[in-house]
Amino acid sequence: MDLVLFSIGVVGNVISVLTFASPITAFWRIIQSRSTGYFEPTPYVVTLLSSSFWVYYGVTKPDAFLVATVNGVGAVLEAIYVSLFLLYANPSQRMKTAVLVGGLDVGAFGAVFLVTWFGIHDESVRISVIGTIGGFLNILMYSSPLAAVKTVINTKSVEFMPFFLSLFLFLNGGVWTAYAILAQDVFLGIPNGIGFFLGLIQLAIYMIYMNSKASTNSNETVEENQQPLIQPSYDVDREIDSSDRV
Repeated sequence: MDLVLFSIGVVGNVISVLTFASPITAFWRIIQSRSTGYFEPTPYVVTLLSSSFWVYYGVTKPDAFLVATVNGVGAVLEAIYVSLFLLYANPSQRMKTAVLVGGLDVGAFGAVFLVTWFGIHDESVRISVIGTIGGFLNILMYSSPLAAVKTVINTKSVEFMPFFLSLFLFLNGGVWTAYAILAQDVFLGIPNGIGFFLGLIQLAIYMIYMNSKASTNSNETVEENQQPLIQPSYDVDREIDSSDRV
């Protein structure tokens, strides 16, 4: 059983790293253009917070090393993405990024760490608190692409709900749900089980509308700031080019 659990955890690590790495192409274009365009920093700041909590969870709970390692990679990547906002965003976005990082990634995480580490001496209670917060943030990450569903239905176009993002979230949720069941870890199981279900819904919607003729006014009906927590790279050219109009 330990070998099976470890193997599933390794597969989950690979899929999770691919999911975290999905915006790399977009951020490479941002570096080249030296502008973040209309990209929002909030998804990356929140994902950095989520990854940080799961690293803390992984190093606190016995035998959760694989959870800590993959989220450690995710935290590093998200920290790089956030740093690029601080370098290349316009002044208002740069200030917004700094406030979010200070309030969430430093303030909120730091407060929870201090309270749970120094104020809670029962390890099981500490793990429960960290796992509950991390699970809530995971559900936000998995559900965020659903913001584009209304747009897909209205425009009959899947342009704004990228297939690979939904696929990776679906696979990620499925693998970590299987891992959680074998490890009997409810804090991993519930958010990833929900993520698996939400990913299935997103893939079903994609399959329904993938061959539909896009509405001629689809670009007019999409709000620029509807972005998932893990931002896909499909629209980076439009995002960056539009910054010239600001």
